[in-house]
Amino acid sequence: MPGMPTTDGSGAIVAFRGEPGQGTPSPPPVRLIRHGVAPPIFRVYISWSSGNLLQVACLRPPNSEVYGGAEGVAGSVVEVNLGCGSSGGAEVEEEIDDAEMRRIEYGSVPAFALLQSRKNALADAAAMSRMSAVPDCAEWWQYVLEYSKTIGNLLGNPDSSAAFMIEDPKTILKVREKPTSLRAAWELLEIFYVDKQLQSWLPERLVDWLADFDCLLSAKESTVYSKLSNFQKQLINLQIVEDDPDYWNGLSAALSVGWLDIVVNMLRFHGSYQLDQMDNRETENGLVEAVAVLVSMMPLLRPNLPTGKLGQCCKTRPDFIKAWEKWRGQVTKLECSAFWIQCGHQKTRDGLKKLLHIMMGNIKELTASTSHWLELFASHFLYIRPFTVGFEGMHHLAQKCIQLKPSSGTNGLIGLVIGVLSENPEVILAECTQNFGPWFVTHAMELLTADNDYADTMLHEERPNLGGISIEELHRLVYAQVLCSHSLTWQIAPTYLSSCLNQGLGLLEILLLKQPIQDNRLVLKTMEICRLYELDNVSANIMKIAGIYHWKHGRKGAGVYWFQQAHDKVRLDRIAQQLFERIGKSVTDDSFKQWEGLLELLGPDIGSAGGLEFLHRYRDFKRSLQQALDGRSGEAARQTVDFLIQLMRNPSTPQRFWLPLLHDSVELLNCKPSPLMNVAETTLLLNKLQELLLAKLRPDFSNSHLPSHALSSVRLAVASNLARAILEDP
Repeated sequence: MPGMPTTDGSGAIVAFRGEPGQGTPSPPPVRLIRHGVAPPIFRVYISWSSGNLLQVACLRPPNSEVYGGAEGVAGSVVEVNLGCGSSGGAEVEEEIDDAEMRRIEYGSVPAFALLQSRKNALADAAAMSRMSAVPDCAEWWQYVLEYSKTIGNLLGNPDSSAAFMIEDPKTILKVREKPTSLRAAWELLEIFYVDKQLQSWLPERLVDWLADFDCLLSAKESTVYSKLSNFQKQLINLQIVEDDPDYWNGLSAALSVGWLDIVVNMLRFHGSYQLDQMDNRETENGLVEAVAVLVSMMPLLRPNLPTGKLGQCCKTRPDFIKAWEKWRGQVTKLECSAFWIQCGHQKTRDGLKKLLHIMMGNIKELTASTSHWLELFASHFLYIRPFTVGFEGMHHLAQKCIQLKPSSGTNGLIGLVIGVLSENPEVILAECTQNFGPWFVTHAMELLTADNDYADTMLHEERPNLGGISIEELHRLVYAQVLCSHSLTWQIAPTYLSSCLNQGLGLLEILLLKQPIQDNRLVLKTMEICRLYELDNVSANIMKIAGIYHWKHGRKGAGVYWFQQAHDKVRLDRIAQQLFERIGKSVTDDSFKQWEGLLELLGPDIGSAGGLEFLHRYRDFKRSLQQALDGRSGEAARQTVDFLIQLMRNPSTPQRFWLPLLHDSVELLNCKPSPLMNVAETTLLLNKLQELLLAKLRPDFSNSHLPSHALSSVRLAVASNLARAILEDP
């Protein structure tokens, strides 16, 4: 669907007119496209990609000055996510800019390549030991976990304890960089599909995940994080915090999702802790402190507690059950205490009672304190179902929480959570494809198949409707296509194409052959990729293409170099023929200097130069002849004769050069006092002269550049040398 840009200077591709008969149209949604193509944009192509992704190709005019140059790119293909409102895909586009995304793309290549190498090694070992599949290997999940940790660090490393670290006495939430949906989605898949060590304390790990990414649950609706953030802004203007309903609402919300350190910190804001009290508030302060102590001593089933996180760590399930029953008894005992009658502050009494009811698992209080269904879901595992292990009843509980806390709109992250809790790989893959883009899908598939046989079969099964490739290979090819469309990322596409056994190598060859050959550095980079993947034929073709390009653009030396590297004997022979034609017209010193530099660039490896072998030998002959004529030394003259005999015996020497060679050697043949050639060598020259006499009878024979008496002079010199050689032959 091509489109032409407007000429009004506004930069719009097509003016928005709205539907006919609909009155004044509402403003259309605008998506910012970072294509990186310098103006003017000549043509735009738009096509659908997978999910709700739209591929937009922006091209410059074909005759642009920067076309293919270093100052800009001739075109670019970008993907635009058409998710509405605050959908996950749109958020991901806004959260991460192009430079940061390229950092992630490059950083993930070593981890992906290492995992594929380990997978291939385990597959070979499994084939030898007759195991059914790679995931059956005991160490495979550890490899995938290491891979997941590496990718997760690229996406950021949110620390829930650091997020709520107390620095200022009046600080509730520590100011930090907002986490990304990519990191949240990746960590969610790691928790549920990779890390087997989390199975015993999976609910507690889910609570930690919510603490890190609660701010991403909804951009429009209230969450625990947004409540605390809003209260933080009001806190500076509050004189008596316990009189503000938002104070107790924030406490209840934080406690319901298990943010114990925030609850204890906020309880310390209570006015009863102030030293300059007019009234006697000792009982009130004692109740506040008692609740704070109970909160800080809440048992948690986990192997360890991060630094600064409150709670009582229980590493084994029996210890946790024992500690939980004891702690719950203390909560119940405080709730039934007679000291509440002595507490004169009504809002404090009601607020603390509400906190106790939350710790006792009161569903009404939990429902009222939480804002999002996922927060209510987490509160169930903290206070109502603390002994839950693994996926036990999670999906059913999630459905109940959604009914109690319906959401007006779900973003991509929430859709992924529902898919994970329902243990449905199809839903997970669809949500990832729709909201998180090709990079995430390509790398996250390794997590889904780490310890899930159904997901492994679904992703690796070859499907006829996809052209005989699997879903996994399809998504890798899509991601590789996105990488290939940008000049800064095409270099890493071969890593993913080489992992696609059916169609990847063919597309890799096409990618390498389509790379520009104007820049030698880019050609060398392409050659290195060919070497890594053992694509010798592709490498040879690229060198031939580079040689043709440089030769046609007047860079003869560069062209010959690439032809030699490609061992292209056919084209080197053609070049030799062109040089032969030039030399054959005039073998003067001036013409020799014109092509002597080209022969120098050919290098010493004569064997790889094909038909240029003669030119190398002829160059050596001319140099030696000049030295012999200048110095008149016997050694230089003898060396020149050796070169002459080698040329006359070599079958690569064209016949039309025989007479010029002999004519140049007339002075050597007439050398006094003793001949430089023996009888056998002189006889060889006579035989060549006889062949020349026969060739002279053909109509195509031509020696116009030599004097008319050249043949007679050579015959006389050879005959004279033969006579003297016979006389001196012992």
